[in-house]
This record gives sequence, structure tokens and C-alpha cells, in this order.
Amino acid sequence: MANDALLLSDIDAYYGDSHVLHRVSLRLGEGRLLGLLGRNGAGKSTCMSVAVGWLPPRRGAVAVHGAAVTGRAPEAIAAHGVALVPQGRRVFRSLTVRENLAVASRRPRDRDAMPWTFERVCATFPRLSERRDEYAGYLSGGEQQMLAIARALMSNPRVLLMDEPSEGLAPQIVAEVMATIRQLKEHGLSILLVEQNARLVFDVADDIVILNSGRVVVDDTAAALKRDGVDLHQHLGVY
Repeated sequence: MANDALLLSDIDAYYGDSHVLHRVSLRLGEGRLLGLLGRNGAGKSTCMSVAVGWLPPRRGAVAVHGAAVTGRAPEAIAAHGVALVPQGRRVFRSLTVRENLAVASRRPRDRDAMPWTFERVCATFPRLSERRDEYAGYLSGGEQQMLAIARALMSNPRVLLMDEPSEGLAPQIVAEVMATIRQLKEHGLSILLVEQNARLVFDVADDIVILNSGRVVVDDTAAALKRDGVDLHQHLGVY
């Protein structure tokens, strides 16, 4: 549908002979934040890989703002305005902060949109501004996570995928990262958030999808799940 920023429909995905995703469908509404939850190995990161073109599905369809991108190369999907903040940050450690941001720079597809520039990124992440000429490999884990988010923003995405942004971070830094995610959501960015910490996701998400063994077992709004309750122990192994 045209008002869906990202749509995965009936996706079957494999790694070799291993069937990882079983008819998975999820819908990220424009300007909304979809939280994708599940145990380790449930298929969350595989959904991300399918969405950005790293893993072509054997069945099903992927669309970005109504445009079919199934089986397209990652760079072609990125050109449609999709950016990924990968698990583990994966910053270019031998490049400076400024250089990490420069290599990702892309003009926005929407000419009326306020572009993400180096100056705007520095205003959003003052700590990166202070360390702009330092090599990324010397940054702390929290600073590298901020750099990974900032680098994705420099591509001026319409859809932002974030894979485990709180992983390995101190609680204070996690709070800063989540505050940034809320700010991006307020700016109207459509966000798909994969996160192990269910409480963080429920605190910021509009919609929730829970995977179990590569299948969708819960698909509802966060508000409805908070109101009606959901057995997180059954689906995630947490209380």
C-alpha cells in the first residue's frame, strides 16, 4: 500500500537449506515506529537482511513506499530511501568521524525535506561534533553507536532500520540512544527497530510484531498490547 513505508509480504527466506522465515508479513506505516521482537534466532535480523536486499527471499514481496524492490540489489533499495544501522555498529574504524559521515552522504529524494547534513548531524550528536577529526576506532561503544546512527542519517533515508542499537551499552548511553530514536520519530522518520529489550521497545513503538521460530505470532499496536496484555515469557522468555 502507498502509505506503507516498508512492506514485507509472505516472506520465505533461507540460509542454504535452512528455512529461517516462514510466510512472514510485516507492515511499517509511514511516520511510525515498528518494534520487531523475538528470541535469539527467531528471524529478526533476517527480516532486516531481506528488507535491505542482503538476502533475497525465495517467496514473497518487499515494497518501499509502494515501489516493488523484491530481489533488487542493496544499493538499489538504498536509493529508494532505506538505511540500516547494523548490529555491532560496523563503523569504519580507520576513518575519522567526519570521513565516516562523508562516505554515506546522499541527497534526499524529497526536495522539500529538511536534509541531514554534517552540520545537522553534529547538532543532533554534539559528542560526535567534538570528536569529528578522531578515528572511529578510538571512540567508545556509545559514541560508535551514535556514529552508526548518524552515518545512516547522512544518506537522508525515508525508512530507517535499526538492529539492536542498545546492545552492549551502559544504561545511561542506552537512554541517550532511545531519546535520539524518539526524536527521529518525532521528525516523521519511519523506523523499524529490532531490540532485545522489550520494555524499551514498548516504550517507544507504535506497533509491535513478535517472531517465534521464523513465524509472526503477535502483530498489533503497542497500545492494544499494553491494554490487553501479552505473554512476553511465552514469546520471549522474559517476565
